[in-house]
Amino acid sequence: MSLYRTSVNKPVTIALIFIAVAIFGVFSLTRLSTNLFPDMGENTILVVTSYSGASAADIETNVSKPLENALNGVSNLKHLSSTSKENISVISLEFEYGIDITEATNDVRDKLDMVAQMLPDAVSTPTIFKFSMEDMPIMLLSATAAESLNGLDKILDDKVATPLARVNGVGTISVSGAPKREIQVFVDPDKLAAYGITVESISSTLAYENRNTPAGTIDIGSNTYSVRVEKEFKSAEEMLNVIVGTSNTGAPIYLRDVAVVNDGEQERLQKVYSNGQQGAMITIQKQTDANTVQVIKGIKKELKKIEKTLPSDIKINVIVDGSLNIIDTINSLKDTILITFIVVMAVVFLFLGRWRATVIIVLSIPISLIASVIYLFATGNTLNIISMSALTIAIGMVVDDAIVVLENISSHIDRGAKPKEAAVHATQEVSISVIASTLTMLAVFLPLTMVDGIIGIFFKQLGWIVSIIMIVSTSAALTLVPMMCSRMLKQNPRSHRWHTILFTPINKGLDALSRGYGRLINWAVTHRKTVVFIAIVILFATIGLTVPNMKSGFLPAMDQGRLSISIELPVGTGEEITGQLAKDLYDKYKAEIPEIKMFNYNYGVADEDNAFASMQNNGTHIISMNIDLGRKTERNRSTQEIAEYIRKDLRNNSIIKKYNVSEGMGMGGATTVKLEIYGYDFNNSDKIAFNLRDSLLNTPQFSQVLVSRDEYTPEYYVDFDREKLRLNGIDVTTASTMVRNRINGSIMTYFREDGDEYNVRVRYAPEFRQSIEDIENIILYGSQGQSIRVRDVAQVVEGMTPPKIERKDRERVVTVTGIVSKGYALSEAVEVSQYFIEKAEIPAEFMVKIGGDYENQQDSFSGLFTLLLLIVILVYVVMASQFESLLDPFVIMFSVPFAIIGVLIGITVHGMALDVMAMIGILILVGIVVKNGIVLIDYAILCHDRGMDINTAVTTASRQRLRPILMTTLTTVLGMIPMAMGSGEGAEMWNGLGITVSWGLSVSTLITLVLIPTLYAAFVSRREKRRAKKQLTIKN
Repeated sequence: MSLYRTSVNKPVTIALIFIAVAIFGVFSLTRLSTNLFPDMGENTILVVTSYSGASAADIETNVSKPLENALNGVSNLKHLSSTSKENISVISLEFEYGIDITEATNDVRDKLDMVAQMLPDAVSTPTIFKFSMEDMPIMLLSATAAESLNGLDKILDDKVATPLARVNGVGTISVSGAPKREIQVFVDPDKLAAYGITVESISSTLAYENRNTPAGTIDIGSNTYSVRVEKEFKSAEEMLNVIVGTSNTGAPIYLRDVAVVNDGEQERLQKVYSNGQQGAMITIQKQTDANTVQVIKGIKKELKKIEKTLPSDIKINVIVDGSLNIIDTINSLKDTILITFIVVMAVVFLFLGRWRATVIIVLSIPISLIASVIYLFATGNTLNIISMSALTIAIGMVVDDAIVVLENISSHIDRGAKPKEAAVHATQEVSISVIASTLTMLAVFLPLTMVDGIIGIFFKQLGWIVSIIMIVSTSAALTLVPMMCSRMLKQNPRSHRWHTILFTPINKGLDALSRGYGRLINWAVTHRKTVVFIAIVILFATIGLTVPNMKSGFLPAMDQGRLSISIELPVGTGEEITGQLAKDLYDKYKAEIPEIKMFNYNYGVADEDNAFASMQNNGTHIISMNIDLGRKTERNRSTQEIAEYIRKDLRNNSIIKKYNVSEGMGMGGATTVKLEIYGYDFNNSDKIAFNLRDSLLNTPQFSQVLVSRDEYTPEYYVDFDREKLRLNGIDVTTASTMVRNRINGSIMTYFREDGDEYNVRVRYAPEFRQSIEDIENIILYGSQGQSIRVRDVAQVVEGMTPPKIERKDRERVVTVTGIVSKGYALSEAVEVSQYFIEKAEIPAEFMVKIGGDYENQQDSFSGLFTLLLLIVILVYVVMASQFESLLDPFVIMFSVPFAIIGVLIGITVHGMALDVMAMIGILILVGIVVKNGIVLIDYAILCHDRGMDINTAVTTASRQRLRPILMTTLTTVLGMIPMAMGSGEGAEMWNGLGITVSWGLSVSTLITLVLIPTLYAAFVSRREKRRAKKQLTIKN
């Protein structure tokens, strides 16, 4: 018994199977979490090594180079980069996406163990960190305060950071910018000299006086008591009464006689402002496997409770909410899917004219889509921009098989067959072509699951989802559809008046179109050379008109509504000047950019205890800004337009040395071109880099160009004379420690209050550490207690420290990074860059390489072109197996070049670039466009086998198959239009895909509806003539 007859005879079983799939799918859907992109995995490993006291050059020679040489042998390594700066080496190993990071980490650890003995003795053990997109902050909060500002750090730590850290999925929480309390003992060096007291002795005395000591236990009677000595300071003022020495007359010298105690905030601490009010910034990172949307949902819920416990003047606001863009993008895709579903349903209803038939076909859509959700749930994936796009793409294609089956069943019923028998025989007639069509689609999408690198990460889900949907839809078309047709379709159904009014003109129009198309095919098969000539002219004319002006890109930039700005003033600029410029820019942009919802900025030196803040670029001359522009749909200008405006304004500001305006965060940011200049000499590489920067900045293709190498930093060198030091009984270590204690301060004890500890820092008062003379007047003490001025044993020289030394793939490198302007494609920016590279006078020992998005684009296009070739071969193999012929599928494959012609026309009309999404659209088209040819040629073969001559067979098949071909084409094209024309959040990512598929399929269908039958008739006629001639030869 055939599958089709079993389906018709056992409707309850078939119905329950698909109902079970639907129930499990709905269950899976309720458990799925959402994210913007598929899980990218970890592809970067950092190796951090410290070497105390070493300069950047020493670090490069003694640490970075030996480690690079060892780590270069790690498997699957894409790039090896290092940064050498004072005291520290950071080596970055970038791997191909999709590799096993745990295995790579073990490999790195083994290589480090091998080289450990070759490093200098004072070098620390290298520390390994794994880094990925998952480690980026998911949320930035601002906390502003008025009266509570001085205590904000403790309040945020106790009442905000600690409760939020308990939220499920929250990883690290960092608080920056809140004033940190510190007890500062400012000593007067002249008074210290007069009394013969040192900074070290004061710091030591305070440590000895600030003690709580358990003294054991004592038995009194039948009871045991603990004995404790409690003499920790209860207040900062209590320190003033500590005796720190005695005068020559034996009188006690109190701390108040030589110093001032200030219970205040640390000096030079980073300051944070949100919407003009000072406060702090809270950075939240999630745990590696946690879901961004769920974590932020938990954070917001906890924040509502926390806000009730805070002082009334403290306000918590959101600067960046990583879940909003995800939710808005997914909701936008949901709307696109709904619109596509309605459009497809309308097309099916208008063509078939029967509501029962429409219900049968449309029912296959949710069943097929929901089955793919089971795959996402079972594999631990998320609903994201790629998986949702896959569902949108599939809606138009999922009904194709059902349409072909139902249309054939309807034809049998209209010819008088009973519904049950019609369902079995009609399904059997088209089953081979339906299965072959599905196999061609699988030949397109299954290879996507085997692609490596970032493209593989992105489109593996697309391949699996569409493949699963096509398999389920084909299963439904061959079982569920005939079963429902046998139960729901009737012979000679009664037509209501409204049905006649609506569908009579539609049917007349389709019949007229069918007759006209039949006449066209009848003419075409008798004028084959003319048709082929016209097709060739169209092909080459389109290529000639579009390809020379074709632009290319990598990934579309997404409008995420966020700007990150870094501004650098000349090195050494004071905090007051930096802070005033930050305030002026805030006032200006707030007034001139009404789209701004939240404006957060900070400047100053980050706290060493704050790992995240200290890793960012910070200093007294650096301003960092985070601007929230709100939703794309609520603005008149795009994020890119606002970024361009800010870049122009910053470029015209003469005080600003360097600026960087970044759009969005992570994937989907602005398009960049990186010029990597490899060479050893600093001066020459700097000259090349800055000349290229200046050249690129004067072109319209770039809105911003940065050089990676930092400025040299001003510094005072205290150059001790060892001989003079030794004559006074001092060594270099002791002398340098004394200088450090007087400028930076000595911390030997802590002030404790309410369970928290605060530094007690002893150092010179601010007025005694403001000039080079103050450094020269610092008093040191020899082994005999004699006082010596620094100027007596050392020279204080002003100099510049070398910048950090960057290396890539074991060579020194400096990078020029340009952001491509709005309206220009990546290929145009690369062309301009190559022109200036060729024009520049570059010494033979230097090399300039173009990287960034261009390198990623070349890698991706190379893989996708190889995949395109593989898909074409697989599709041909599938069709050759179906038709048991090498000629028939060869004819059908002519659909593919004309689909690409349609893509070229679409890209030109819309003024877009050929990017990765457009390439994916071309791959999809290979499977879609041949489906029409399969349906048409399969029926032509059937007619020819029934005794018709080839011209009549082709004409009959073309007329008979026109309606299902138009239906399947329209459902796919119109299903893609909401994707192509979408303007919601994240729509930029899939617009190109929708445009390429819509144009490619439309143009290919229009041309190949005439060309494929004509070519088939020509090839078969020639084959029959050869066969007849051969038989005649044999007879003779």
